[in-house]
Amino acid sequence: MIKKINKTRFIHTAVVCVLLAFSACKAPSLVEREIDLKDLPQNFTNTSSTDTTNTALIQWKEYFTDSYLTTLIDSALVNNQELNIMLQEIAISQAEIKAKKGEYLPFVGFGAAAETEKVGRYTSQGANDANTDIKEGVEFPEPLPNYQFGLHATWELDIWKKLRNAKKAAVFNYLSSVEGRNFMVTQLVGEIAESYYELLALDNQLAIVNRNIEIQSNAYRIVRLQKEAARATGLAVSKFEAEVLHTKSLQFDIQQRIIEAENRINFLVGRFPQHVQRSTDDLLMMKPKAIRAGIPAQLLENRTDVKQAELALEAAKLNVKVAKARFYPSLGISAGVGFEAFNPKYLLDTPESLLYSIAGELTAPLINRNEIKAAYASANAKQIQAVYDYERTVLNAYIEVANQLSKVDNLEKSYELKAQEVDALNRSVNISSQLFSSARADYMEVLMTQRDALESNFELVETKMAQMNAYVHMYQALGGGWN
Repeated sequence: MIKKINKTRFIHTAVVCVLLAFSACKAPSLVEREIDLKDLPQNFTNTSSTDTTNTALIQWKEYFTDSYLTTLIDSALVNNQELNIMLQEIAISQAEIKAKKGEYLPFVGFGAAAETEKVGRYTSQGANDANTDIKEGVEFPEPLPNYQFGLHATWELDIWKKLRNAKKAAVFNYLSSVEGRNFMVTQLVGEIAESYYELLALDNQLAIVNRNIEIQSNAYRIVRLQKEAARATGLAVSKFEAEVLHTKSLQFDIQQRIIEAENRINFLVGRFPQHVQRSTDDLLMMKPKAIRAGIPAQLLENRTDVKQAELALEAAKLNVKVAKARFYPSLGISAGVGFEAFNPKYLLDTPESLLYSIAGELTAPLINRNEIKAAYASANAKQIQAVYDYERTVLNAYIEVANQLSKVDNLEKSYELKAQEVDALNRSVNISSQLFSSARADYMEVLMTQRDALESNFELVETKMAQMNAYVHMYQALGGGWN
């Protein structure tokens, strides 16, 4: 009879194992997508240049030599609130790694309990307790208390690497968050530099306005004298007066823009509005550093957003494996050891008060696995999404560099022509004033020449600012600024 029972149990166990193994083989197959960068060009231009000298490898303190600008950037890297929020995201990712690592190690805990129970005498437990003789001189108290303490442990054997893959995915997510922080540093450095050059440009424009007010006021004084001498009309006087007032009004517009630019920098630096210390050098005399773009393949290493997308992709691949492992049987072990007695003085009596247990558990989903299938399909879709995101990030990086290279070249040529235009118009202002003084030019010619000269000087400053910002964006596009 015992042999039959054992044989029956063995058959039942075998059937259960077969069912569990069968269920593990029923994980649905899904389509995966691999990265396709075969079409990545070998260079950024139509030439066959393979020069790997890359400006992105230069540290930002060497790339930006203005001491006022580097001081602002240093302060922002410490005090910028958005950057500090990102640092906390990194801390959260670090904690996630520790949590995932702890999941595949045994859980051991200590427990203690005390209880009192009164059962009916005419119940099976009450009758059994009344007839139980433990040893001479020991009686069951009524009601019956119970005291216990001990250690208990549980451990899921990670036979399918589900927990270890989850931990590796957490590591990749952490590294991705670090690259996200580096990308934010690159953006922050570029944003401060851009606002700083805008501030210098506004200072330059304000100086141009002040010079033009002086020139126009002098012309206005001359035309008034000419009117008194009956050599000019009241219309000419009114026109010159209006032009002076118009130019003076530009001062306040520029001053407002200066305040806004300063406060934009103050916000990035993480401080309340205050005057921004800056260089007094003429923006038009600044010469940006030469740019070396290297080769497109270097973007995969230098661009932090590309590395962030790559690490996120690796995490997504591991999450697919984690989701797939949920279809497989899981094996868990639980054990406990401790002491239990109805009187505290018997708690440490061994072996009478000693208790222990050990058990193994094999479980696998058989029916209604829709939630697991959905989670697996979701993880696979996120992995494909991460592939597309990585390819999009690489494509965007290449296009940004190509655009900025073209912009740097075109702005350099444009600035040279604008500078020549300004020189010609500045000369024409002096000539028109002299001609007007000798009554050989009409007052409208003088006014139009002065206005054209003012506008061209403004455009020259804006072109220079755009040129300096193009070098900032070029540095960013190549992946510089975070190191």
